[in-house]
Amino acid sequence: MNIEAKLIEKYDTQKISDSFQKREFVVEYAENPQYPEFVKFELIQTNCDQLDGYNLGDQLAISFNLKGRKWTDKAGEVKYFNSLQAWRIESKGTASTAPPPKEEWSQDSFSADDDLPF
Repeated sequence: MNIEAKLIEKYDTQKISDSFQKREFVVEYAENPQYPEFVKFELIQTNCDQLDGYNLGDQLAISFNLKGRKWTDKAGEVKYFNSLQAWRIESKGTASTAPPPKEEWSQDSFSADDDLPF
């Protein structure tokens, strides 16, 4: 899944155990600008560093997975948890919206000796 949103909050990386770390961040997602949504994502393991180069207010393109878990507490009550696990963050509008560079060429750029594939 993908969305484009504005970075509102970013938190420090949390070391949950010796083998697991996560980092959370919040974005303002305005599918309907009258009613913006504030959505919290998490990055895990080596992906935590992806957020380092971004500042609050930056527009981001976020690729993520929707995760869900079932957990039974000590009293035997079943609980469900959801998380949005980001796996790629990019600055919105960089390579995907920039036009490719124009190549300057003319008919004189080619000689009869050029080996063309057609």
